[in-house]
Amino acid sequence: WTNSRVSSSPAWGASACLSPRPAQKAELSGEAAGATINHSLALIHRLQELLHNGNASDVTLQVRTAGSDEVKVFHTHQLLLALQSEAFERLLQNQSVVTLQEPADSAALFEKFIRYLYCGEISILLHQAIPLHRLASKYGVSTLQRGVAEYMKSHLASESSQGHVVGWYHYAVTIGDAGLQERCLQFLAWNLSAVMGGAEWGAVSGELLALLLARSDLVLQSELELFSAVEEWVGRRQPEAPVAVKVLRAVRYAMIPPSRLFQLQTQSAVMARHYGALQDLLFQAFQFHSASPVHLAKYFDVNCSMFLPRNYLSGPWGSPWLITNPARDDRSTSFQTQLGPSSHDAGKRVTWNVLFSPRWLPVSLRPVYSDSASGALPSVRLEDGRPRLVITPAMSSSDFAGVSFQKTVLVGVRQQARILVKHAYSFHQSTDELPDFLAQADLQRRNSEYLIDGSLHLHLIVKPVYHSLIKVRK
Repeated sequence: WTNSRVSSSPAWGASACLSPRPAQKAELSGEAAGATINHSLALIHRLQELLHNGNASDVTLQVRTAGSDEVKVFHTHQLLLALQSEAFERLLQNQSVVTLQEPADSAALFEKFIRYLYCGEISILLHQAIPLHRLASKYGVSTLQRGVAEYMKSHLASESSQGHVVGWYHYAVTIGDAGLQERCLQFLAWNLSAVMGGAEWGAVSGELLALLLARSDLVLQSELELFSAVEEWVGRRQPEAPVAVKVLRAVRYAMIPPSRLFQLQTQSAVMARHYGALQDLLFQAFQFHSASPVHLAKYFDVNCSMFLPRNYLSGPWGSPWLITNPARDDRSTSFQTQLGPSSHDAGKRVTWNVLFSPRWLPVSLRPVYSDSASGALPSVRLEDGRPRLVITPAMSSSDFAGVSFQKTVLVGVRQQARILVKHAYSFHQSTDELPDFLAQADLQRRNSEYLIDGSLHLHLIVKPVYHSLIKVRK
């Protein structure tokens, strides 16, 4: 498990400084030797002892575990609880003994929760995030709510045996946290192959699966891998027929080679069971692969999602690029992709040239020279440069008329034993350069969160998209 500490300042302050420090301003008496004596840590320690020993307690909390006879008793202090929680302030009015009912996971963490109210600090493990956030929400401790939510957003990639992001997404839906929902969705989309092969795939709800399947930014090996995972999900969850049909129809069968589509028709029990609901999509997929794009565009909208590739990691769609010591100097490479997603263009290739510069300077920051005796203006430091990535075709644009290319660059990071996608940069369709590539990365530091063992792990993806050359028939 990942262990982290969430800390916030309670009403009485929580400075960690024990030794005197210089005062910002002299005392009003005019003495210049003013100082601040800070014993806040000692105060927090005494408050913790107050809770532990129950000295001068005026309120007893009895926490009952739902579905169990277990009762935990806490001797607490109304003033301290009320300072941190309006819910406790209302609950404890004119009462010296209060009984609370909590689910098992929340009851197990109640002592940790109460201790936070006394000292403003708490340690968290991945599996404790939801019950702690639930307690903070129930009793209106907003600082802890925000702290746990931020912990969840920053620990999506942390490794756990059973997985946690799917559960966190479903919890975010329950509490209406749109920010956490979006962060979870983005992580799942960029690391879908890892999620599909993990323990939490079976916990994905039908609603979440439908949201994921509607996205074009999914990162996975191939559409065939996605169908296999959806097939497994349907077989394991046994959803009602409308749900099964909805997720199966969201697979982009046109992105699967015809030979594999034939195999699925004869070997997939799930496809056989729902073949009537998928037959039209399979027929269109075979048409897509057999006709020329120009001919197909006369009858179909080739820009609809069915004919749009996702971010596939397999060979025909791009190439990995490992840049060792990326802060050192400029690097270049080249790779090939297929001209189009249709089998009609399967044998045609496009060559791409790639340039990476760790310290590129925009024109506005470059040195300016003049004819005056003073010569050049002061030079700009190398540190003022920013990383730059340019991907250009090695062929004339006339060689791929009717096709445009969506370019994406994935940046991989290591989290424990896994390499996951930290960020995905998408090029504007009409440009060859990323304007904000690694803008926040410090490539000079070998332990930068963007580097793995001092190297930059990129995966370059080029998705060909056919143009609707002729108006689609109504």
